[in-house]
Amino acid sequence: MTFLFIRLLDFLFALFGLLFAFPFLLILTLIGYFDTGSPIFIQERVGRFKKPFKLIKFRTMTVGTASVASHLASAASITKFGSFIRKTKLDELPQLWNVLKGEMSLVGPRPNLFNQKELVVERESRGVYNVRPGITGLAQVNDIDMSTPALLAKTDEKMILTLTISCYFKYILQTVTGSGSGDRVTKD
Repeated sequence: MTFLFIRLLDFLFALFGLLFAFPFLLILTLIGYFDTGSPIFIQERVGRFKKPFKLIKFRTMTVGTASVASHLASAASITKFGSFIRKTKLDELPQLWNVLKGEMSLVGPRPNLFNQKELVVERESRGVYNVRPGITGLAQVNDIDMSTPALLAKTDEKMILTLTISCYFKYILQTVTGSGSGDRVTKD
């Protein structure tokens, strides 16, 4: 029952979020266009039941950066505007479209790439792929990212098993108020 109610909340928040933020999204897209020439970043990720989906974000790295997990990417590839929208987590706003479509939830395990084999194995063994991936969650607000696959999968499993409506709102509030630092990148 909780997951059905969460899906309803996800849909309503994503719908109203997209409507309310539309002018702001347009401004960020325009600035991103001048920053990289290609402001929207679309990447195939692992979804619920390991079904692939196209994750949508604002581009924070130069066009042509290798398609690897953030912790494996070079910090030199992050643009100045990209650094700002990463710190403020504004790069995640387009994912409201993924939430509206039912591919993601506001709260859930961050969707990984298919080439992150160790993480895929860890998450599969813990049933993490039985739920929709999310924009934020327990791991994100505790600075646990994909550079530690076993810890991340264990934390994701804990979140799934203990998720309540109260925790759902808590993780969203913690994210909005700045908890967690987002995915790390390699320092050059």
